[in-house]
Amino acid sequence: MKRIFTIVIGFLFYNGVFAQSGSHDLHFDSLATRWDEAIPLGNGMLGALIWQKEAHLRFSLDRADLWDQRPMKGLHRPEFKFSWVTEQVRKKDYDSVQRYFDAPYDREPAPSKIPGAALEFDTKGWGNVKSVHLQISNASCEVKWANGIVLKTFVHATSPVGRFRFEHISNNIVPQLIAPRYQGAVKVSGDPVGGDDLSRLGYPQGIIKNERNSVTYLQQGWGGFRYEVNVQWKRINAATIEGVWSISSQYPGKKIHTKASAIAKKALQHNYANDYASHAAWWKIFWSKSAIHVPDALLEKQWYLEQYKFGSASRKGAPPISLQAVWTADNGRIPPWKGDFHHDLNTQLSYWPAYSANHLQEGMVYLDHLDANTANYKRYTKMYFGKDGLAVPGVTTLDGTEMGGWIQYSLSPTVSSWLAQHYYLQWRYSMDRDFLRKRAYPWIKNTAKFVENLTVLDNNGHRKLPISSSPEINDNDISAWFPQNTNYDLSLMKFTFKAAAELAGEQGLKEEERHWKKVYAEFDDFALTPNHELMFAPSMAYNQSHRHFSNVMAIHPLGLIKWEDGPKSQEIIKNSIHLLDSVGPAYWCGYSYAWLANLKARAKDGPGAAGDLGIFAKAFCSVNSFHLNGDQTKSGYSKFQYRPFTLEGNFAFAAGLQEMLIQSYAGFIEIMPAIPAEWKTVSFENLRTEGAFLVSARTKDGQVDEVKIVSEKGGITKLKLPFKTWDTLIQKEVIVDHKDGVFLSLNCKPGAVLVLKKR
Repeated sequence: MKRIFTIVIGFLFYNGVFAQSGSHDLHFDSLATRWDEAIPLGNGMLGALIWQKEAHLRFSLDRADLWDQRPMKGLHRPEFKFSWVTEQVRKKDYDSVQRYFDAPYDREPAPSKIPGAALEFDTKGWGNVKSVHLQISNASCEVKWANGIVLKTFVHATSPVGRFRFEHISNNIVPQLIAPRYQGAVKVSGDPVGGDDLSRLGYPQGIIKNERNSVTYLQQGWGGFRYEVNVQWKRINAATIEGVWSISSQYPGKKIHTKASAIAKKALQHNYANDYASHAAWWKIFWSKSAIHVPDALLEKQWYLEQYKFGSASRKGAPPISLQAVWTADNGRIPPWKGDFHHDLNTQLSYWPAYSANHLQEGMVYLDHLDANTANYKRYTKMYFGKDGLAVPGVTTLDGTEMGGWIQYSLSPTVSSWLAQHYYLQWRYSMDRDFLRKRAYPWIKNTAKFVENLTVLDNNGHRKLPISSSPEINDNDISAWFPQNTNYDLSLMKFTFKAAAELAGEQGLKEEERHWKKVYAEFDDFALTPNHELMFAPSMAYNQSHRHFSNVMAIHPLGLIKWEDGPKSQEIIKNSIHLLDSVGPAYWCGYSYAWLANLKARAKDGPGAAGDLGIFAKAFCSVNSFHLNGDQTKSGYSKFQYRPFTLEGNFAFAAGLQEMLIQSYAGFIEIMPAIPAEWKTVSFENLRTEGAFLVSARTKDGQVDEVKIVSEKGGITKLKLPFKTWDTLIQKEVIVDHKDGVFLSLNCKPGAVLVLKKR
């Protein structure tokens, strides 16, 4: 009993301890002098970047729903139909398609995400900054100056306010609200990557009202949209000043939001210490959900910083993670790629780590957004495709309206299929039957209906799209359309019907299950080269360095080709990954390395996965951990050396490290499936698997030494044995069968616990 008690205490000790150790925090001896290196704070709706601009301490303030949602000019014309595009491709008359549907995204400044404002404090005379510290365990920032002044600041975890506190300050300070440059000469236009000048939006100059210990900024946007930024402050004693800020938004005809000035006034009456305590309590719960420890300090720290950003950017009641989430560029420009929702990769990758990291609540934010916009998606489905069912634009505004762009992905017919995987994963990792019945299956079923309605049977009886594409392959040229299914579209369509059949069967809907299986069987096999490498399309091999690994979707993330399926699948996986590496990274972005790490983890290649994650962390991230897309070291990891900030690479990194530690997509739980041999001591706590199991494990001398499995909902699973002989330390409410010697079959009741130790 004493030994069992010691083991259990050991697992509990690891719960969240690494995040709170401080080794994963950000420490600097000066404030950043550019916004994309700043200290990030956020609560899903509000965000702030803490940095220095000239002689001023600057808070770049943001709110996730600040959007210019004007319709994309010229997009919705009579030709806005997939059938018309298909006919133009067949006629080889594509110039008009590009002019009508591709060009507006580059040409027009909006629709677009827009910044909030900036809050500045004059720090002349304070001396140099001595230290800057982001403490991720409680999401707070502390800055110290040479004259002894200390700033403490945080964005409250659950309230729509940011708080700041200056200590050891004798003189008065007057915060200044700096409005975005919505007026002025236009110097940059037609640059979706670098961002057009904000003045292109044509807004009137906002109004700034200065009152005693309060400043309010009022800004009118497009179509009656407006927002308010307010900061208020007070002196607490001779050496302390405290303040709060907030941003409110208002759309015509929508629910009236409390004004920022009213929110700030109420918040300023609160005790700072009490507010900080409630804020820190939320983050304590967040960090208790999972923890990891690996003997690579760079990778471990990056993982914790990704978890921190995920908790800061995805929160119930707020919009999901867009390209920059709550950290819109503070450079006088529209954010890179308009800060929009790119569903051809970016949003999907951003939510990859939610599931196994045990952050299902934050992951649900994505699906809440999709469900809220479903009526708009169905309007688009009818308008553009002329079909029933559900399609989603690949590039959208806050309310899900299409924005155009390279239409092979921005108006792709398989976007909702990729989004469907997130409904599927939320079900598999939660085993929430109510969610399955009310949300997951309806989304997947409507997507399947649409794909079935849009596809046709060819002369060989194989189901295909009228024209097919692979995101960004051949750019937006007519050659980007293929007469046969690309592997990208094919894998997404096959996944849709496979998932639809599985979920129908789970609910006892036998007729629907049989129908979806029948449609699934009508799709052809994946296109392979003679060397068994996945191609872009039957007529095009993987023959170019490209940031989007669209040809290997069937391996990861969809898991249609599994390593566990045996030698044939393993050959396809190994050869396809080898081809990616052989062609090389000339035109990869940071997220390409993060995605490749996930692929290599699925191929049980621990050294390869760790190596690619290491390249991402050291070469493609800012000092504050933001993914900057290009190779910042200029070391040959990519010909892209620019620095537009987007978040998907960050979160794909986290998912890749989790894939190295645990996998469950193949119908069983595998512990440490892709760990480099030199990693002798590895552990993790409460990583989640399909079937709603929470798993903790650790290694000793490079071998798995202990495993703990807790069943949240009950049910049956299998554990691939990580050791040949073992002792059962705890077996509660679980029946264990280990007849085959390779797997343990576990039949669990809710709350079941199993703890095994290597003998």
